Amino acid sequence: MDYQEIIEEVYSEVLAMPIEGKLADYIPELASVNPNYFGVCLVDKHGNIAECGDSNVPFSIQSISKVQTLVMAYSKMGVDLWKRVNVEPSGNPFNNLAQLEYENGIPRNPFINPGALVITDSIMSLYDDAKSEIKQFISNMSGGDPVVVNPKVKQSELECSSRNRASAYLLKSYKNLTHSVDDLLDVYTDHCAIEMDCRQLAKSFLYLTNNGHCNYNNTRVLDKGLTKRINALMLTCGFYDEAGEFAFRVGLAGKSGVGGGVIAVLPGEFSVAVYTPPLNPKGNPRKALYFLELLTTKLGISLF
Repeated sequence: MDYQEIIEEVYSEVLAMPIEGKLADYIPELASVNPNYFGVCLVDKHGNIAECGDSNVPFSIQSISKVQTLVMAYSKMGVDLWKRVNVEPSGNPFNNLAQLEYENGIPRNPFINPGALVITDSIMSLYDDAKSEIKQFISNMSGGDPVVVNPKVKQSELECSSRNRASAYLLKSYKNLTHSVDDLLDVYTDHCAIEMDCRQLAKSFLYLTNNGHCNYNNTRVLDKGLTKRINALMLTCGFYDEAGEFAFRVGLAGKSGVGGGVIAVLPGEFSVAVYTPPLNPKGNPRKALYFLELLTTKLGISLF
């Protein structure tokens, strides 16, 4: 299928909608981006690209990086990983602390902040230079595209990391953290502050449409079973306490980031990245959700 025409049609319709939102101003650097950016890129299972709008504008991927770090840890640790983090939707905001304490230091899933901290801690145990390994992994998945960290965004996150620091100390009190809190937050904010454009991002998730096989370097990243589980987690947990709404309206596996990005995957067909900074009250890019809902409606295909 040639997706370019349908991408442009949906893009134009959504662009004309009076959709409002709010920038992630609790991270000051993210509050300074142009709220009018709107870019889309779809990469099909064969690597063909359809894109429009501001698809070449780099942005901070934020929590989207949590999928890639999860893949890195899961591919090495297998089922042992689930001793430290659960796989259930949280039904709460991504930085909730009460749930973590109530559940004795085992985060509800890998995509809320406490869960992502545990995953990052696991990667730090697997690699001597976790920051470089994460960037190299993401670069490999996108065909060797260079991956860089925005130092201003990282510093801004570190200066506003009180709740993440509190989560880390709470995890440590339950002996679910191996490394120091300072070292952990350094690695965690580093991968959240990675910048990519829509094309790079869509390419870097294409292996999740191909049963874990990366087209760009002809390697198997995950077997079929692990790929299925990653996609399942994206569907059920990828949008925090709005995951059910996303599944209901869009019907794709996906992950959002407060930097304004969304990645979505239809196994066997395509990966699609959307960038639009203004967020809804749940912390998800509002215009991107409308775009993806309209895309799957017009295509008549989804996971369901």
